[in-house]
Amino acid sequence: MKKTKLLVDNPFDFELLGFVAPLKDYKMAWVINNCLNINLIRSKDFELQFMDDTALIISQYMIEKDHGYLQLLKNRSLNENGSIRYLVPELRMIDYFLLLQDLTFELDINTYIERLSKSQYIQNVVKLDINKIKSKENLLTY
Repeated sequence: MKKTKLLVDNPFDFELLGFVAPLKDYKMAWVINNCLNINLIRSKDFELQFMDDTALIISQYMIEKDHGYLQLLKNRSLNENGSIRYLVPELRMIDYFLLLQDLTFELDINTYIERLSKSQYIQNVVKLDINKIKSKENLLTY
């Protein structure tokens, strides 16, 4: 029997920042809110089911805009059996991801990086190239 594969090309039309910051998720959202003068709000946890019947539960904070969104995702999750799983396993050193999808934001990405780098709570901020991330489909939570 001949097999047919369905190839789906997902749109990755957002900018992606990665943070190294050993903070609780609510504290990280508070830091970003203060640095960028925005109001990230806790959303329902995102649950990602894998083929091996394991799940990844990720906390997320969001702002929905007319033409997009701003979303904070934690990279690490603790499973019910006590093991740690990552949203993006190849970037284990990154604690949080900030997805920016809106062309009408008043600030550009470099201004975001500059403001966030000044925070005493954030050790490192880096702009990530989505096309170079192997498990980039895991970031399509919205």
